Amino acid sequence: MRVTVRLFAQLKDLAGASDLDCTLDAAADATGANVARVEDVWQALLREHPALAKFGRAMSVAVNLDYARMDAPVRDGDEVAFLPPVSGG
Repeated sequence: MRVTVRLFAQLKDLAGASDLDCTLDAAADATGANVARVEDVWQALLREHPALAKFGRAMSVAVNLDYARMDAPVRDGDEVAFLPPVSGG
């Protein structure tokens, strides 16, 4: 299963790219579609870019432009965006 990963702000800087392809092993759900979780995408990303780990508990996530949790399902072809916290004034 392949998903597109979008990274923003410091995550993009640490990974060296804003868009990445991610290949995951996934199990079939009741409909036969391959499904993983956002957490699986994050763990795959950390294997390639361990410096991102410090943001694991403080970021927002979106799947196909809708905010999601780490346990949200991800299907083949989905887009998963990781957004670190931002400060400003």
